[in-house]
Amino acid sequence: MRLSNEERMQISDLAEMLGITTRTIRLYEKMGLVEPPKRTDGKVRYYEKKDIKRFKFVLKVKELGLTLEEMKELADLFDREQKVPDKIMPRLIELLESHLGSIRQKISTLQSLERDVTAYHKRIIEEFKLIK
Repeated sequence: MRLSNEERMQISDLAEMLGITTRTIRLYEKMGLVEPPKRTDGKVRYYEKKDIKRFKFVLKVKELGLTLEEMKELADLFDREQKVPDKIMPRLIELLESHLGSIRQKISTLQSLERDVTAYHKRIIEEFKLIK
């Protein structure tokens, strides 16, 4: 019997909806990134809308480049501050600004590498009189 409906969802359905594995869901629960799921009398896990919202937040900050440790820090802060998003936003902004700096540095390094490869490519073509 499937438990998934508009109000609650089983782990396999949640995983499919979010595009992740059930193993990832369990890892996030174990790490404390999300609250442990509620269970039926038969011990079947189920997730409610608020759980789904939390998973989406975790996946979004992961997509933005935060590490699991940083994600855990935000989750702990969120829980400690009684689930008031206004309290975690300054730290999230701080983490995102740090990641922007790292991304900009990587872009700069890649642009330099592109210039070097382009120059080398051109030199080889000219030196060996290769026609491209």
